[in-house]
Amino acid sequence: MQEFQPGETAVRRDVFGRQVWSAHALRVVEDTAEALVLGCGPGAELLVPTTWIEWLLTGDETARLRALPNLAHGNWQLGPWTWRSTDHLQWVPPDAWFSVNAFFDATGDRRLTHWYVNFQHPMRRTPIGFDTFDLLLDLVVAPDLSRWDWKDEDEYAHGRRLGVVSEADHRAVERAREEAVALIEAGVGPFATEQGLSDWRHDPHRPAPQLPTDVLALD
Repeated sequence: MQEFQPGETAVRRDVFGRQVWSAHALRVVEDTAEALVLGCGPGAELLVPTTWIEWLLTGDETARLRALPNLAHGNWQLGPWTWRSTDHLQWVPPDAWFSVNAFFDATGDRRLTHWYVNFQHPMRRTPIGFDTFDLLLDLVVAPDLSRWDWKDEDEYAHGRRLGVVSEADHRAVERAREEAVALIEAGVGPFATEQGLSDWRHDPHRPAPQLPTDVLALD
């Protein structure tokens, strides 16, 4: 098993149909049997679909809506982007169909603003990081775990209709929903106070992680 040392750069790639859908350079916080934990702040390098970039820059909702059909047909282009506005921490357990993400204000007191459960394929470690695939459904959680709200249910349903989310994926996500909510309700795993994830702070003086030149090369 590929293991990473704290401070190393590790790249999360979302892969669909043997093509890279996105790539995100992150800094390793820790790599244990429980989870691979990675973080970044503004300036971290990404490659993302150009439709997503267009939507972010213009606010044109039609650009965002083109992304899923493009994905389903294997017809997309990637463009460079940098992480902006927030400090970001990912907790990625082995074999799980979700990751837990913590977002922090990148200015001021750098407080935790919210948790975000991202449903995705279990990670497959690679020499440069790990590969997964975002399954479109998300769960947004208050910093104190007092409430949570499902996000992108419509997009998830559309992804199922287009075949981006398979029936096997859907069954796994249904189980993962229950697992994630159980962690939140019990305040355990990444949400536990003693876990310390909510106390993590990005060091703004460290160079932002960069993507390697061979980031698009698949095994």
